[in-house]
Amino acid sequence: MEQANYNPEQSANTRNVIGLEKGKLPPQAVDLEQAVLGAMMIDKKGLDEVIDILTPQVFYRPEHQAIYTVIQKLFNDSEPIDLLTVSNELKSEGKLDRVGGDYYLIQLTQKISSSAHIEYYARVIQEKYILRRLIEISNQVIEKSYDDTADVFDLLDYSESKLFEITEGGIKRSYSEAKTLVTEAIDKIKAQSTKEGMSGLSSGFTEIDKITAGWQESDLIILAARPGMGKTAFILSMAKNMAVDRNIPVAVFSLEMSSVQLITRMISGETGIPGEKLRKAKLADHEWKQLYTKVKGLENAPLYIDDTPALSIFDLRAKARRLVSQHGVKMILIDYLQLMTAGGKANGNREQEISMISRSLKAIAKELSIPVIALSQLSRSVETRGGSKRPLLSDLRESGAIEQDADIVSFIYRPEYYKLEYWDDESEPCAGQAEFIIAKHRNGALENVRLRFINEQAKFTDLETNYGSDFEIQSAMNDGNSQEMSSAMNLSAINPSDAFGDFGNEFTSSMNDDDDNLPF
Repeated sequence: MEQANYNPEQSANTRNVIGLEKGKLPPQAVDLEQAVLGAMMIDKKGLDEVIDILTPQVFYRPEHQAIYTVIQKLFNDSEPIDLLTVSNELKSEGKLDRVGGDYYLIQLTQKISSSAHIEYYARVIQEKYILRRLIEISNQVIEKSYDDTADVFDLLDYSESKLFEITEGGIKRSYSEAKTLVTEAIDKIKAQSTKEGMSGLSSGFTEIDKITAGWQESDLIILAARPGMGKTAFILSMAKNMAVDRNIPVAVFSLEMSSVQLITRMISGETGIPGEKLRKAKLADHEWKQLYTKVKGLENAPLYIDDTPALSIFDLRAKARRLVSQHGVKMILIDYLQLMTAGGKANGNREQEISMISRSLKAIAKELSIPVIALSQLSRSVETRGGSKRPLLSDLRESGAIEQDADIVSFIYRPEYYKLEYWDDESEPCAGQAEFIIAKHRNGALENVRLRFINEQAKFTDLETNYGSDFEIQSAMNDGNSQEMSSAMNLSAINPSDAFGDFGNEFTSSMNDDDDNLPF
């Protein structure tokens, strides 16, 4: 067998054939960085256009990071920004020689003659930085993936959180100085002083908003009740108040009911037509008119419903991030907590799993800076104990961690459900009423609020709400002017199934024994 001759010189020459163009350089746009910095020093207009887009870390070269940091400092101090002021500030910080001296600063100002297209240049610089961050994160993920001890779901969560940070436009800091935080808190207090004490998102229920000052950012709110009390009806009424009346983007994760069922409940509450009629589609002409007239607000509302069954906490976190970043969602509602799963982390008993889910919900609320409201079932101990059936914190099913993790724990109590005719003091009738009980409030008082509950519409309202409007609209549609509307909608050709689909079977069958015992 002929032995191959090895020639070290030939091998070296072969290697030398590979030029630098074959190598991998981090994504960068140094020439555009120079142009942007030069434009900032010769034209204040250019600075105003990009000061909010760029941060020091988006620049590739360290000297450019130092120069931009100085420019940013001068801008924040309301100082003039030009070649001389930047040079003097760099000199006072002992960084002038490090960035290349006055000669390099002069070169930057000669790179460009005006600030035209500076915003475009800044966007390109930012894109290159994002690419470098993606490479960095990818390398970290690859390294962690080779670690046999790493949990795959923790790794997925880590990867997505890092990508979410990029999407949000900045890298999270590990700490903040007290001075910065105090200033931020005072500014926030000043901003809220003009909002009549409402610092959070309004629920649409006057008395509840007075106690809570609105649902606060980063709060986890637990709403618990026995089946049939109207938990789902409450959050749908609240979602309507926020999304339809106030145009606040709201996301609802329904693990119990289909999205069509939920939206039909909302249609019932919005139009005043009983759910029984909607389910059977037995509507009079004026009710069809009322339906098409009043449903338009719901159609255009920023309301997002996800009815994925057995949703895992990991999937919820991923979907919540996308909803916040893409649609600007301000609040998340979950119906309900016990139907969620822990995904691949379910290695303990159910109590441990629920504990992990509640902790994760609090983490999501904090990460996204939005209130998260989760419904929860109560144990049967409420039904078995004698005397008052008012729920207690100890009645929370399956885990005490829910009580610990939540900022607010509330209950819904309807004495009418237990065939009672009067409230506890036996002075007032309780028919058509419910009580919103705040049993834990980390940042406020513990109080009970009475609400109106309209059973046939599965709807909650303030106790003092006037109910004459629905009937006024209904009668107004029956006057002589309704003929034109009737012909425009071609009522004779309306098919109930076209309006709502054939979901009768979905309503008559329940998912489990814990479904709310509402009429629809």
